[in-house]
Amino acid sequence: MAETRVGVVGAGILGLAIARRLAETRPGVRVTVLDKEDRVAAHQTGRNSGVAHAGLYYAPGSLKATLCRRGIGLLKEYCTDRNLPYEECGKVVVARDASELAALDEIERRATANGVPGLRRLTGGGLREIEPHAAGVAALHSPTTAIADFPAVARAFAADVAAAGGEIRLGFEVVRLGRAGDRVTVASPHEELVFDRLVVCAGLQSDRVARLAGDAPAPAIIPFRGEYYRLVPSRTDLVRGLIYPVPDPRYPFLGVHFTRRVDGGVDIGPNAVLALAREGYRRRDVRPGDVWETVRWPGFRHLARRHWRTGAKELYGSAVKRAFVAEARGFVPALTAADVVAAPAGVRAQAVDPDGSLVDDFRIGRVGPVVTVRNAPSPAATSSLAIAEHVVERL
Repeated sequence: MAETRVGVVGAGILGLAIARRLAETRPGVRVTVLDKEDRVAAHQTGRNSGVAHAGLYYAPGSLKATLCRRGIGLLKEYCTDRNLPYEECGKVVVARDASELAALDEIERRATANGVPGLRRLTGGGLREIEPHAAGVAALHSPTTAIADFPAVARAFAADVAAAGGEIRLGFEVVRLGRAGDRVTVASPHEELVFDRLVVCAGLQSDRVARLAGDAPAPAIIPFRGEYYRLVPSRTDLVRGLIYPVPDPRYPFLGVHFTRRVDGGVDIGPNAVLALAREGYRRRDVRPGDVWETVRWPGFRHLARRHWRTGAKELYGSAVKRAFVAEARGFVPALTAADVVAAPAGVRAQAVDPDGSLVDDFRIGRVGPVVTVRNAPSPAATSSLAIAEHVVERL
């Protein structure tokens, strides 16, 4: 029986999870993972908050809800088996005043419908029993929300791929895709490979690589930089676990929150400001071609007109430290500007439709022998093993 060759573009946690699933469960399949960087987990996987989400926010029945609930169980089991960091430190979603109670009710309804275990509605006094320095009139407590080391998980997935006979090809930048019958050619500037099937999990470049495969222009990726501050070591006792706001239902972003990390540190953030490069982790990172591609996408222009006030607020918080800290102080009043230092930023690959709608759910498509993952923001890392099951079934 002839060997089936499957390529996976992208060596983040999602591409590696899919490659691992293929290599370990499909005899006769030879998997090759391609990535332009010199290491795995170089972008979103290596620059996120490290939260393993329990499934509180997502619309019941959506891919996000289904795959997050399945994924967190698989992730916990995997981390336990491999002795990787995984801590159920718990999360509180905090209503600061009565105006946020209705939205908190909706989160509780969704979380209950999604089967999130151990949920508890808290009064302000109950909140302070869990997070003594937090302030709010009510909260929803999710004790099984956890923190993990996603770059370590990705490296473990890569080791699993290699152990099962697969290959990780780093430094391979995909510049061209072609179709020859039922096969797919994938070219870098120096080499061309041929596959029977291809999976595109290219993160911040996902729309570009999908278009190379003949997929539709929409949705397009608009990069949003998420900037963080970090509590100084002497003040990490301000936060025991995870403190989150009640999110604005108009946006897929969760707002500024407090996140304990597996190394004991605590990050505050992120905000969401337009990045001037697809991989623009610093304010000075500007790629004119990326900027031009963003502004000429109709969806971005609709988005900017609709939400310019929110964008201006986020920019102000980015430029003025005291404004960022003031937003965070709404949840932890004891916080001061002296308590925080700048931390590394991340960039979110936010898919936007032509009408300016922010794509919220996972979006996975297919073009002949190519499966394209067009939108996989948080909780994609939590859901990675479940997404891998879902994608491999489609192949």
